[in-house]
Amino acid sequence: MYYFSRAVNSVHSEDIKRLMRQSSGPDLISFAGGMPNNDLFPIQQIDEIYAGLTESVKKSCFQYGPTSGHPALLSSVRQRLLKKGLPDTGNRLLITTGSLQAISIITQEFINEGDVVLTENPCFVGALSVFETYGAEVHGIPIDENGIQIEKLERKIATLDKKPKFLYLTPNFHNPAGITYSLERRKKLLEYLDGKDIIVLEDDAYSDLYFNPEHESMVRPLKAYVGYDVDIIYTGSFSKILGPGFRLGFMYASPEISEKAETVKQALDACTSNFMQILASEFSNEHYLDPYLAYLRNEYRERKSMLQHALNKYMPETVQWTEPLGGFYFWLRFPKGFSSTELFERARVRGVVFVTGRTFDPHNERDNCLRLAFSNMPRKHIEPGIRILSEEIRDLL
Repeated sequence: MYYFSRAVNSVHSEDIKRLMRQSSGPDLISFAGGMPNNDLFPIQQIDEIYAGLTESVKKSCFQYGPTSGHPALLSSVRQRLLKKGLPDTGNRLLITTGSLQAISIITQEFINEGDVVLTENPCFVGALSVFETYGAEVHGIPIDENGIQIEKLERKIATLDKKPKFLYLTPNFHNPAGITYSLERRKKLLEYLDGKDIIVLEDDAYSDLYFNPEHESMVRPLKAYVGYDVDIIYTGSFSKILGPGFRLGFMYASPEISEKAETVKQALDACTSNFMQILASEFSNEHYLDPYLAYLRNEYRERKSMLQHALNKYMPETVQWTEPLGGFYFWLRFPKGFSSTELFERARVRGVVFVTGRTFDPHNERDNCLRLAFSNMPRKHIEPGIRILSEEIRDLL
């Protein structure tokens, strides 16, 4: 008999394992995988970069590196953050093994069992899994098309008997809801949090993937806003802009937070892969990254438009969604009482899968929504997949 810890009992961890099993298959039309399509990866450029490295640099690829990160990648990432308007002083950068590790590190740094974490509802399931694993008491705050609902956030905080350790947010091209916080909502949120001593954990994995140039100004990080007494930890990722297999992310936070975070990371894996950090830094420094991002934006914009067209063509009028301005996702909302879990079972029989709404609910309850990812979807499957889904939805409504 095994006496497992409570940490292995996360409901959302089970959801993630099920999601990974269901997100691909030779005979499936899968809207489940929130990942790039394999055909989009910059294979040729990476081959050229590695072939062009000196023998000494290649040897260092196989070696341990500093826990804080490979110096060249730290410099490259910092420059990109400064272009996004983030402050260049008073913060330190830490390279992590994917942005989910950054979220995990922050959780370990601040959370004791029973401590309160606030999130959006719906919320990125990977973050929910981390918070549950470390024993946090998670409270979800509803969002609308403009962002987290400030009044409901205020009411929730007023009812708690302990101060939240942090508030986890995804303001840009939200996973799963696809929304982007409006400028007004960003300012109101910062005004409300000003001086309240509640840390914000800002997850910004998608902001480089806006569909149109005019949307770039809308994705300014919360951490780039000055004049507010709000401590913001900013995290980002290479998974969506280079490849998930690189397992590269980062966090940008105050020196005190970063120092403790580096201690936690040292105990986790000593350092992130030097091999991948060197390739990523060279990819950026050799000026491959910006043209590659332009290519990805075009690819994802076209896939988004195809999915939007199919939804407009086939979905019943009672189904609602917000058209995303970037990122990977559509979030479909159904009338109260609709079960996306029941829809999933019916659609799977016909070879179509997606992610149910309950998966992204911090309380694992609300199920009248679902997430459709178009990033990994072959174009030829988009319309047939939506047509099948719509037929099953009409039958259930």
